[in-house]
Amino acid sequence: MKREIRVVLADDHVIVREGLSRILEETDDIKVVGQAEDGRVAVRLTRENEPNVVVLDFTMPELDGLGATEQIRANFPEVKILILTAHDNIHFAVKVLQAGAHGFLLKETAPDDLIDAVRSVIEGKVCISPSIMDKLTARFRRGEEARVDLDTLSGREFELLRLLGSGKSVRESAQSMNISESTASTYRGRILNKLGLKSTADLIRFALENGLVG
Repeated sequence: MKREIRVVLADDHVIVREGLSRILEETDDIKVVGQAEDGRVAVRLTRENEPNVVVLDFTMPELDGLGATEQIRANFPEVKILILTAHDNIHFAVKVLQAGAHGFLLKETAPDDLIDAVRSVIEGKVCISPSIMDKLTARFRRGEEARVDLDTLSGREFELLRLLGSGKSVRESAQSMNISESTASTYRGRILNKLGLKSTADLIRFALENGLVG
């Protein structure tokens, strides 16, 4: 008998969650034990339901996939994390993999590929969509020439950049990240310095130009 794989799904669209749940539960070895509408709920359900795998969307309210990955990895290091997103963005992939995610798949992935990925991460493998892998490989081969300013940002700084880039204030962003306003302001200063920007307007423009918002 196959080992049962317990999964928590997190996506802010209920139709997507229900669809993913049906796909996974058509198997005889995967059981969906929780569904979350945002990253904070995903972290809570991870604590309450003890899943083996958490499947996270990248863009979610309250706490995004990057922030949720960091919290789950810090508190539940044995849990495998699989990012499933519509964003074909290498910056997102780099950040979540650096944070400890075990896979980065695009939502265009075939159902069978998602099932295979859930089983594979349990076995210690890393699963990345081919188009993203091609970009990562090309970037790796270019070495330091491929290093961009975004690589210098920490996970929390990157998360704040996306929130500020979406038009949130420092106070609103701090609340979303569950940090103090003064800490958020410090992060903002570091972001501006690392990216060579001078104002929040520059920061918003940078986020939009690099596809970090949406």
